[in-house]
Amino acid sequence: MKKTYKIDVDCAACADKMEVAANKTAGVKNAVVNFMALKMKVEFEDGAEPSDVMQEVLANCRKVESDCEIYM
Repeated sequence: MKKTYKIDVDCAACADKMEVAANKTAGVKNAVVNFMALKMKVEFEDGAEPSDVMQEVLANCRKVESDCEIYM
């Protein structure tokens, strides 16, 4: 399953950090952050619950960029 989320991040370097953090999260098959569009596209592993996985993605992203936001 793939979903797109609106994000709030200050710079392209921070967006790159968010993408790396999201891709390291269990349940995420692939994540791509588009800084210009302020969107994150996430492909989930089979059987993963998107809402649960995205809570972990947000927590992991905030470890590298404390003021980022993902609107779910």
